[in-house]
This record gives sequence, structure tokens and C-alpha cells, in this order.
Amino acid sequence: MDIETILQDGHERVVMDRQTYEDLVDARDHAIAMRGVANGEPTFTEAEAQDYVSAATPLAFWRKRSGRTQADVAAEAGITQPFLAQMESGKRDGTIGVLSRIARSLGVTIDDLIGD
Repeated sequence: MDIETILQDGHERVVMDRQTYEDLVDARDHAIAMRGVANGEPTFTEAEAQDYVSAATPLAFWRKRSGRTQADVAAEAGITQPFLAQMESGKRDGTIGVLSRIARSLGVTIDDLIGD
């Protein structure tokens, strides 16, 4: 791990190679996930993880996981079922407002719906 500090524009900066940075980000994300598990946040079963990976979009996964129909979620989000179907298939994008209403309806975050 090659990390150094430099003084730039009156501020101390940390400089490291990309792999070290990515390792630190991964370690942080792992620590956050483990805190969630320790606090009782729900986790995926192996089957759910497989369903997530094979879903057309994260939105499709979360809606199906909720056990709700497209019609129910669309009505609660103030959009049409065909529009939600297109979002789930990846053919259409929703606005932040639409994604926010869908996320609230499903009890997840917008980040959960859009994935990486």
C-alpha cells in the first residue's frame, strides 16, 4: 500500500494508486454492510441474489420481491402500468420524481432502483 501526503494549495492531500483506493472503498462498503447485518437489516438469500442478477433491471427485481403487481405500484406512483413495464424492461427511464414515488411505494431507496 503506497500512500503519501502532499501539501497543495494550502491543503494536505492524500495520494495513492487506484488499486489502493478501490481496496479502501471496498473495505468501507463491506464495513457498512456488516453494520447493517448486525443491526438486523434484511439480507438476500442465495436465490434472491440470483434473482437480482438475472432481473432485467433492479426496479423489476424490487417490485417482484415486494409481491406487488405492476398495476398496484404504478397506481401508487401516479404512472401507468405500461410505463412501469417499460421502466422495468429498461426501455424507458423515469424522472427523479417518478423514481422517488416508486421507491417510497416499494420501501427502498432510489439507489436501490437504479443500481450501478
